[in-house]
Amino acid sequence: MSIETDLTDPTSFTYPVLIGDIGGTNARFALVVDSHAAPRHFDPVRTADYETIGEAIDAGVLNKTSLIPRTAILAVAGPVDGDEIDLTNAHWVIKPKQLAREFGLEEVIILNDFEAQALALSALKDEEIEPLTDNEADPVGPKVILGPGTGLGVAALVNAKGVWLPIPGEGGHIDLAPVSERDKEYWPYLETVEGRVSAEQVVCGDGLINLYNALCKADGVTPKFSQPSEISDAAIKEVDALADETLDIFAEHLGRVAGNLALVFIATGGVYLTGGISQKIIEVLRNGKLMAAFRDKAPHSAMMTELPVSVVMHPLAPMLGLAAYAHAPVRFGMKTAHRRWLHSDAQ
Repeated sequence: MSIETDLTDPTSFTYPVLIGDIGGTNARFALVVDSHAAPRHFDPVRTADYETIGEAIDAGVLNKTSLIPRTAILAVAGPVDGDEIDLTNAHWVIKPKQLAREFGLEEVIILNDFEAQALALSALKDEEIEPLTDNEADPVGPKVILGPGTGLGVAALVNAKGVWLPIPGEGGHIDLAPVSERDKEYWPYLETVEGRVSAEQVVCGDGLINLYNALCKADGVTPKFSQPSEISDAAIKEVDALADETLDIFAEHLGRVAGNLALVFIATGGVYLTGGISQKIIEVLRNGKLMAAFRDKAPHSAMMTELPVSVVMHPLAPMLGLAAYAHAPVRFGMKTAHRRWLHSDAQ
């Protein structure tokens, strides 16, 4: 029995399906036992605690259930390229062929983590999002999702003839430019990548530090904080004026990037901000600065006022997306060529 990459797209899966959201710090797993059952979630495991993903699956899943997965669908924070997939911010190397052999899986599918976030937009309930606008989303309109975290993830979900098509991308690396006079004061002090200020240089956890340090240099003051959480906590508690300004400017740039992406897709289905940072600073996102930057898109400012913007509050949105795909892959135009591995009788 050998394992081969399959170029076709699945129309159904053999259950149980193991789904997993593999991040740089934590890995979350669940089992989907059939096409209707809610996923059975397991406690998250720390990637640093296990040498391989196989060891984590053994300890975090198989040692806690008698169910044996027959399919695995994993979302990873890193590029899916070839038979060995390096995680961007963790030491694991995911080897789908080895996983299939080790656990007797009939197939293994590897997705990008923000593809899973995009898939979740097809399954979110109203109570799982917090709107920042009063606009109603077109149920089948193009949707954009972005989330500042370790980096800045971006994806879209578009509907074509009743099928949802997730579109992953590297939108976190688009150029970012100064707009306000205040921007022009601190911009020269931002750390760059080969001379560029990308969105991810400002709009993510490390970007918040980059922004704060640049503001400190522009103002000639000594930084008090060295962690993103310290800045956001001080701003939310209103105990430090520069931290407060940093978070406001962070929200403005998040709004600008979100507005740019909304323009690309004419996102009548909504623009969704996701991840722990967005959830934590939601009151800052409500203060008007994000939406002002989002709508500042002349000559299309009027159109931008019609596009709905929300924050995803579901704590496990990628897992929700993976479960939706595991339940009914035919609902999604997911292209799995070169990232789907099947058991084959060919020797």
